[in-house]
Amino acid sequence: MTELRRATPAALVAAVLLAGCFGGKITRGPQDGPPKKAEVNPLSVPDAVPKAEPHSKYGNPDSYVVLGKRYTTLKSAAGFSQRGIASWYGRKFHGRRTSSGEPFDMYAMTAAHTQLPLPTYVQVRHLGNGRQVVVKVNDRGPFHGDRIIDLSWAAAVKLGMEKQGAAMVEITAIDPLGGQTVASKPPVDGALPPLSPAPAPRQPVQSTPPRQDIAAQYLQFGAFGEIANADALAGRLRDNGVPGVMIRQANTQLGTLFRVVSGPFINSTDLAAARDAMQARGIAATVIPAADNP
Repeated sequence: MTELRRATPAALVAAVLLAGCFGGKITRGPQDGPPKKAEVNPLSVPDAVPKAEPHSKYGNPDSYVVLGKRYTTLKSAAGFSQRGIASWYGRKFHGRRTSSGEPFDMYAMTAAHTQLPLPTYVQVRHLGNGRQVVVKVNDRGPFHGDRIIDLSWAAAVKLGMEKQGAAMVEITAIDPLGGQTVASKPPVDGALPPLSPAPAPRQPVQSTPPRQDIAAQYLQFGAFGEIANADALAGRLRDNGVPGVMIRQANTQLGTLFRVVSGPFINSTDLAAARDAMQARGIAATVIPAADNP
């Protein structure tokens, strides 16, 4: 999302501030966001196909500094996985040069990361709805808050997070030789694993629903009798990068309540990960059943 090579400090800061690394229509300004008229249906865009590639000549310094913070570039993606908040970027950067030297294409399945080698292929799983995609990391960013990856607009649409602007995700590096995530690849003793057969032409991905092991539940951040108070809290949470925040009206014995929630979650592991992430940031959240939040 920013070109690290030959960028002046002022230009780099401006690009980062404009990008915001949160989500198209939320913090990027009036000129960024989704395409004004989409040239292709993003749901028909195939996932990136992992392949062995040399590291890019550009975008892989030992370390670099953005907005006063130093980032160290990993030499290898082996064993890498991470959970945190994903954001996306779109038309404002379409056609611009990425940190690896490739032009940014908001219709391609690509992403930006602060530390992974360029290029690296990763699987991104949306912890809220279970959808997953494979993208090629060919850019640097996001440089805002605790967001861990910035996705192209097409990837965000396929994950179902483009309207919210951000989502809690899990990213896992993929072994380009075996087509498996590096973290799950079995150890090989003395030899490389056999190459996978050439993949058949890819069809539009049909998202696999997450395994359901609990009744649908939400994370609730507050409940109010006045919608203005609920809206104020929801706005503060969104400004702090909390993904998927919404206001739901519920009729209770105490009268009408406006609940500020995120979810729903149907998998206990994903729910626990999202709650732990909120607690680590000092944001109080309680778990409520979806039945209490019609």
